[in-house]
Amino acid sequence: MGRREKPIVTSNKALERLASWLRDHRAAGGWSYAQLAQRSGCHATTLQRAASGNQVPSARAVEAYARACDAPVPIALELWKQARAGEYYGAVTGRAMPSPVYVSGLSQLKAGLHGLYVKAGRPAVRSMEERAGQWGKLPHSTAHRIVQGQTVPRDESQLIGFLTACDVPEQEQPQWVDAWRRVLDRATPMAALPEGAASPAESAIRPPVSEQRITRSPEAVSALRFTVLGPVRAWRGSELLSSGSPQQRALLAALLLREGRTVTAGELIDAFWGEDPPSQALATIRTYASRLRKILGEEALVSESGGYSLRIGRGKLDLTLAQDLAFEAEKARAGGDRLRARTLLNKVLGLWDGEALSSVPGPYADNQRTRLEEWRLQLTETRLDLDLEVGCHAEAVSELTALTAAHPLRERLRELLMVALYRSGRQAEALAVYADTRRLLAEELGVDPRPELAQLQQRILRADEELARPADEPAPTPTPFRPAQLPATVPDFTGRHSPARELGEQLATAGNAVMPVSALAGIGGVGKTTLAVHVAHRIRPHFPDGQLYVDLQGTGARAAEPETVLGSFLRALGTADSAIPDTLDERAALYRSTLDGRRILILLDNAHDAAQIRPLLPGTPGCAALVTSRVRMVDLAGAHLVDLDVMSSEEAFQLFARIVGAERVQAELEAALDVLAACGFLPLAIRIAGSRLAARRNWSISALAGKLADERQRLDELQVGDLAVRATLDLSYRQLTFVQAQVFRALGARSTPVVSVQSVRTLLNSSAAEAEKILEDLANAGICVPLESGRYRLHDLAWLYARTAT
Repeated sequence: MGRREKPIVTSNKALERLASWLRDHRAAGGWSYAQLAQRSGCHATTLQRAASGNQVPSARAVEAYARACDAPVPIALELWKQARAGEYYGAVTGRAMPSPVYVSGLSQLKAGLHGLYVKAGRPAVRSMEERAGQWGKLPHSTAHRIVQGQTVPRDESQLIGFLTACDVPEQEQPQWVDAWRRVLDRATPMAALPEGAASPAESAIRPPVSEQRITRSPEAVSALRFTVLGPVRAWRGSELLSSGSPQQRALLAALLLREGRTVTAGELIDAFWGEDPPSQALATIRTYASRLRKILGEEALVSESGGYSLRIGRGKLDLTLAQDLAFEAEKARAGGDRLRARTLLNKVLGLWDGEALSSVPGPYADNQRTRLEEWRLQLTETRLDLDLEVGCHAEAVSELTALTAAHPLRERLRELLMVALYRSGRQAEALAVYADTRRLLAEELGVDPRPELAQLQQRILRADEELARPADEPAPTPTPFRPAQLPATVPDFTGRHSPARELGEQLATAGNAVMPVSALAGIGGVGKTTLAVHVAHRIRPHFPDGQLYVDLQGTGARAAEPETVLGSFLRALGTADSAIPDTLDERAALYRSTLDGRRILILLDNAHDAAQIRPLLPGTPGCAALVTSRVRMVDLAGAHLVDLDVMSSEEAFQLFARIVGAERVQAELEAALDVLAACGFLPLAIRIAGSRLAARRNWSISALAGKLADERQRLDELQVGDLAVRATLDLSYRQLTFVQAQVFRALGARSTPVVSVQSVRTLLNSSAAEAEKILEDLANAGICVPLESGRYRLHDLAWLYARTAT
């Protein structure tokens, strides 16, 4: 054990608890600091300081200390967070974190958010950016300003990201969202205060004037909107903002046209001055950016990576709105709805207010102006083409005449004018347009009209009746059925970050050349269905045409027949019963044809084997299939296999705390860890144990831990309602062959759940190859997990079950 450690002397009670806890676990294991250093990879002095109580150690040192002592890491990190918070609140006299229920002002909200940050152990802001989830949800620069009390989250999404980064449980987050809404609703009248005046709520934490930044409330930022299809302008609500000098408008235009992407200072200099920038170009750019930030607010104009970006919603810029409307018009025309396409294109063209980027200087603005003008002409040609298709040829003549005069060499406009004149009964004028076009092209360019224009002239000369008649309006296309059959995801879904990300990324590639199939395998009760449903809900946006779901009853007495499932799927996709064939092959062929060209996710839950799955797979890219089974689908060609193991200790602890209640678990930490160990970190067992405690508020966790300590009664105790670990294991056991079941029962009689190929070879009096095949079959059936060096391991609860299996 080495020398006796010095007494712990600190005013931080939480730090004292942490240091005592670390020392107790070292003493219980009889470890010296030299031994802990070898086990952890940290220097002995670092570990000794971590338990000295002189100062709060790093989280890395605490985690290494706990792991080296075989102590529970979640408890160690929770004590460390409390010590960090105690260090802060001990140093700041009288500062306390208000409850979200009582937050009524901006200063209280900022203090509360800062308190959550301190309670989380004051993590690094870049770490917070990663923990917030989706990229860009909580930029580290914004996180820094929030924890410094300089701003608050701009919207609910950013607030949720901040709360998630501070480890605030999901069930507590709605209270903070309500507080945020309440404060912002009351903050609105503050805009009427005289410039420089501070409200009572802000006065306690407003920094000195020299340190203040230009910030806006989330509502003020979301109220911003911009135009570039005409003069470059900015509004906040109905108020037109001053966009400054032409050069300042050029900066604003360059940022807007990048649609939220970062523009480096070098790119901006090129955009302003091209190949001949002035010597003070960079300083000039920074000056314009500073002026824009004062107008728009710091939350809108962000400095990052040596450049600038403008963070606004997609619908806040007239150009992006025009792009979205044009895309919808294209879809409507492709679907045969010409009238809607024409209406949408008129809306797009109505967004222009003169020349795009009007009076904006610089080579970049010149190039973009030319591009946008060309796009405007293309849209106009498409809309005029639709005018002719729906019979509005007389109205189109005047517009086409003006356009051909403005763009005399644009042959498509002249072609449309010839058709409009011909359908208006003005055949001679239509032919005159062709003659004028031919002369102009010969004089100006020395070329003949394109073949399509010459062919049109010949059709007019022949008085082609089909040319004189507008295209018939097709019958409305019936709206395809859009199934949404996914079960609800559990509200307390916990952990599984790595397999969830792996499955999501694999299935989201459905638009590629190959239709993705992912097969999730694992022991019964490990949470395959829960994870699959959670992933399916997350990737729903990638499959806008619907989601199909079926429980294939793979572990039941009679698994679902593929032809029955196909009939159900076809009806969900809009196929009438009378049109559904009788045979499996015909149904599978019709199913694949129905899915062709659509983006649909198919979740095939609880599959028996690959043969049951194959007829249910789509045949073309765009769709994707996610399969769950207790059997590893090694014979399912092209499938992406994912094996799901039991939860990590941290994930198990979080799930248990969410079900039982964090305060209750914190009060009996050691007993809670005993319960999790008895459950073998199996999610089903943890949910059963947690549900029993949640239903019995007067039970202690220690009492349940005592019940589960008896291995003979443990499986009987792990049952609540229709959930039971024994019943789940029964289903897996009944799927085994005679020899597999014989080996499984024999493993239950061993003193350890780990078994080797050699021991099974001795048991069966067989060859090593035969023994290894039996163990591999058990592994593929989800009964055991392969380890290194020819060894396999049964789950603890499956090992207990094997003792009583008959």
